[in-house]
Amino acid sequence: MLKLDFRDVLIVPKKTSLKSRKDVSLHRTIKFKSGKTWSGVPIISSNMDSVTNLETCKVLAEHNFISCFPKHMNEMLMHTLFEAEMWRPDTYMLSCGTSRQDVNRVIDVAYKLFNFDIDATFICVDVANGYTKEVKDACHRIRDYIPDIVLVAGNVVTPDAVVDLIDSGVDIVKVGIGSGSVCETRLKAGVGYPQLSAVLECSHAAHSAGGYIISDGGIIHPCDIVKAYGAGADFVMCGSMFAGHDESPGEDIDGNKLFYGMASDMAMNKYNGSCNYRTSEGKTVVLPPKGPLELTLRDIEGSIRSACTYTNSKSIGDLQKNVEFIRVNTHHNTSLN
Repeated sequence: MLKLDFRDVLIVPKKTSLKSRKDVSLHRTIKFKSGKTWSGVPIISSNMDSVTNLETCKVLAEHNFISCFPKHMNEMLMHTLFEAEMWRPDTYMLSCGTSRQDVNRVIDVAYKLFNFDIDATFICVDVANGYTKEVKDACHRIRDYIPDIVLVAGNVVTPDAVVDLIDSGVDIVKVGIGSGSVCETRLKAGVGYPQLSAVLECSHAAHSAGGYIISDGGIIHPCDIVKAYGAGADFVMCGSMFAGHDESPGEDIDGNKLFYGMASDMAMNKYNGSCNYRTSEGKTVVLPPKGPLELTLRDIEGSIRSACTYTNSKSIGDLQKNVEFIRVNTHHNTSLN
């Protein structure tokens, strides 16, 4: 059976009762089975160290977006977050890998934040391959120590794996393998799944099991965020879209900024040293300057509002029930590209 990506479809407009884009709400309120209730705009910056840092988090938080911090920032965050009243714990995620050291470190950071009356909301267990036993073991350990944390884990692309993680105590499953702009897993390992179909199939499984999903990867234009919501994603994670701005991390090269995958040679050499048994599954690119991150966020918000008015959707949550996809041979006019 043919599987589809975001670029393979368009959304059919329909009769609408909305008079203005300002009538659209971008906020969602979600109650998780672990106990917490979250309200905000369900867009998350990727936990890549050339995407998310404290400066980008400040800008994203002003729009009620979520920042997922790279695991390498955990120790620094512990000393930073409790010193600034501006930090709202519902606007960022701590993250970790699956090693016992990683898991213990993120639990320790969360507990130290608790001691300063900062109730950490999210922890993300993030690895490229979410199908391993180690992922579930890490989730069980975190859930045992912090029962009411909103637990995120991935990445997977199949419904059975989504349900398996939810049964392991996960609230939100990250869906996406190989669709990132600096990911080369498909080229190196031949493994992956077209993102639109992955979201369509995995969202149904997650919702039936009482959980939620993040669509992670494949976001090139704001329309891809809309399509992910229409396919059933509860949250959308963006990497390259948030990289390369004035506030973004990344080495500066003549006014441009480096953007690289966390499985690239650059990231592996930076954090893991040489790994003879591994190959790079990511690449490094140079991004031209994009200006203030604020401008990109406004463009995203305006695009979502426009899509909602075209589909008679009063909110992001309405898109899933109102969006009708059609398969196309040509997505848009490229004559002047």
